[in-house]
Amino acid sequence: MGFDIEFVREAEADLDRLKPFNRNRILDAIESYLGHTPMQTGRSRIKRLRSVESPGYRLRVGEFRVFYDVDEARRSVTVLRVLSKEQSLSYLGGG
Repeated sequence: MGFDIEFVREAEADLDRLKPFNRNRILDAIESYLGHTPMQTGRSRIKRLRSVESPGYRLRVGEFRVFYDVDEARRSVTVLRVLSKEQSLSYLGGG
């Protein structure tokens, strides 16, 4: 059984600002990774973020980062933001 994927308004706006090629690539990665194994870290593209409470995870898709939280009980993933690598530093408080 897979995970339901939900997008908050900010994440939808982030995706709307991207070129169609990048948007499709990111949506494909979200479906592939977050729909089935959203917490599988290790050598994958997924990283558990320990320095902040939320977002809990980051998915790397080329030069973009997808920040999301996982609710294991509801089997759902909430995509919070989709940002470039540079934007993600400010989002996490590092810039």
